[in-house]
Amino acid sequence: MSRHTVAVMGLGVRGRIHIHGLLENPDYYEIVGLCDIDQAAMDQVASEYHLEQVPRFLDAEEMLKTVRPEVFVFVTYPDMRLNLIKLGIKYGVKAVSLEKPMAESLQEAREMARLCHENGVKAVVCHQQKYLSQFQRMKEKIDAGVIGEIRKIHAETQAWFSQLGTHYVDYTLWINGGHRAKWVAGHIHGPATLEDSHPAPDYLFGTMELENGVRAYIECGYLSEAHNPPEFSSSDNRLTVYGTDGYMYAETDGFWGACTTETGGRLVTGKDPGWRNHQQVPIQTPYYTQFARWIEDDSAVHSCNIDTACHGFEILEGMCLSALNNVRVDLPITDLGYTPVLERMRRELPPCGTVLRKLYDGKTPRKERD
Repeated sequence: MSRHTVAVMGLGVRGRIHIHGLLENPDYYEIVGLCDIDQAAMDQVASEYHLEQVPRFLDAEEMLKTVRPEVFVFVTYPDMRLNLIKLGIKYGVKAVSLEKPMAESLQEAREMARLCHENGVKAVVCHQQKYLSQFQRMKEKIDAGVIGEIRKIHAETQAWFSQLGTHYVDYTLWINGGHRAKWVAGHIHGPATLEDSHPAPDYLFGTMELENGVRAYIECGYLSEAHNPPEFSSSDNRLTVYGTDGYMYAETDGFWGACTTETGGRLVTGKDPGWRNHQQVPIQTPYYTQFARWIEDDSAVHSCNIDTACHGFEILEGMCLSALNNVRVDLPITDLGYTPVLERMRRELPPCGTVLRKLYDGKTPRKERD
């Protein structure tokens, strides 16, 4: 395989994780440019990761124009991502990697996917938690038939949907073999987290029917069931898959359970490494290994590809539209001429005294449960 040049924009907590994943794939990537609005933080990252010889920039366009990378990685807030896709295309990148949620509206998400397709750019959205060992094992077991045929999927996240819900819609589609949603219905309330850098209502509950008849339910926000202590709310989530012969669940922070033909119908639980100690090499490294393979081979489509991410975004936006308009929403959504849902939610959702969970920002050390 070829070695691809990479420019990275956004060097905060998540940006460093992306850099680590790239550096763990030295046969596939060479970092040729770094960009951030904070010169001191950028210098610190360069020193920490032994990238002192890599050119550093305060402006993304100047970086792309100067180093002309094949791959553009940007770790920014969602309101910037469409313009950064356009910028990457302007300077001839072959591939982009970005964080979730991919946009702030379905109109933006569809435009991003269209631009990538029309310009031959391969794009991935970082729904990377599926690489956690407990999720990989669950997928292998379910594919092997230990719970029989999938009948129902339940996804729960204490964090609001733009923080973790987009992940869990993606994992719902992935665990069910990639079948898309036919229709969605939803409930939303609470405007407090609409002011977050990743805006969403305080709580969302939605249901969908997938193409193979499986029903899936997703809850995001403070009313979702808490499975862990409050200080771990940012990684308090669970994906439960029910089949004709049993069920299995897995959580970001390593907890898992299985009641299957292999366990004799008895619930067996366990714990893999937790999120904060597992997110670099075990997750981000294979994410970028698979990306390199897709860049080289059109048939090796990445599991976090932009089309799947765009459909996941459509599912969540459809649930919001369902709640706002009191209707079922059939997919795909073909008429995009409606008022953006974020604008409507800010205007229409009344305060309701929501007690919000404080998400861990990763900047200060904390005791992990490994």
